[in-house]
Amino acid sequence: MKVLANDGISLAGEQALKEAGIEVLNNRVAQDHVIKFINENNVDVLLVRSATKVKQDIIDACPGLSIIGRGGIGMDNIDVEYARSKGIKVINTPTASSKSVAELVFAHFFSLARFLHESNRLMPLEGETHFNALKKSFHNAYELSGKTLGVIGFGSIGQEVVKMGIALGMKVKVLTRKPRTEVLTLSFFDGQTVNFEITSTNDTDAFLKDADFISINTPKTNEYIIDTPQFEKMKDGVYIVNTARGGVINEVTLLDFIESGKVMGAALDVFENEPTPELPLLMNPSLSLSPHVGGNTVDAQEKIGLELAEQIIKLKKETIQ
Repeated sequence: MKVLANDGISLAGEQALKEAGIEVLNNRVAQDHVIKFINENNVDVLLVRSATKVKQDIIDACPGLSIIGRGGIGMDNIDVEYARSKGIKVINTPTASSKSVAELVFAHFFSLARFLHESNRLMPLEGETHFNALKKSFHNAYELSGKTLGVIGFGSIGQEVVKMGIALGMKVKVLTRKPRTEVLTLSFFDGQTVNFEITSTNDTDAFLKDADFISINTPKTNEYIIDTPQFEKMKDGVYIVNTARGGVINEVTLLDFIESGKVMGAALDVFENEPTPELPLLMNPSLSLSPHVGGNTVDAQEKIGLELAEQIIKLKKETIQ
């Protein structure tokens, strides 16, 4: 079996595959040349992240492919159902990067609540000459403890966000299309664990009206989850973080509600126009921004590589049997 890890794979994942007798090609093949490379090198497994798109053209032109793997949760860049209709196994790693994304959510929340995103911009420019003025301008900060955390989406990332909120002493609320109950376990360094039973709501109005911090953790949607009607129902001074997908929040409307003061600050890790976000977003001092790096930690990449390797090895064994 031969694997093309076109968007890369962790050393741990690569080693696990090689130990199982599977050849790994770490070439970075341009999108236009993927078909030719796969066929010329008799590739059985194509692994991608978000850079490489695996659409119907590749699936039809590469009859030797038996497995397509996505290092991450969403599979927007793969024609999943079409591939499966052709007998190709499609795998992903739905939980491997959850903690990393959740930690980025709180990195942005802390940054916004303490104006770190803005002070880090201004201190190199004005810290020497306007220190006291900067200090005064950033005094209106907030703690997260005791505040209400609203989480939209209750998948693996949403659950990690909820657990981190609980650990910080926040009140938590979860919004889903259909109410459901999950038992979440918080594990601590000394082996102790505490279970929390969390029931989500589908009452958007009640969810929005008292949330101090809102985290969006949903799959890609065909329409905005947060737009004018939702902003209007939020409490004044709310903070919002989107690490889900571009297009779940109306970015133009977001800027309007920042300008009006309804939204105190917001953070975007994903954008409607990637990889070229709109300039008004990039220049707005009330936005904390990152370039779609939610799952980009050494820890998450190692877990992703190992999880993909384990699934491929298992599928190989099943094929041999």
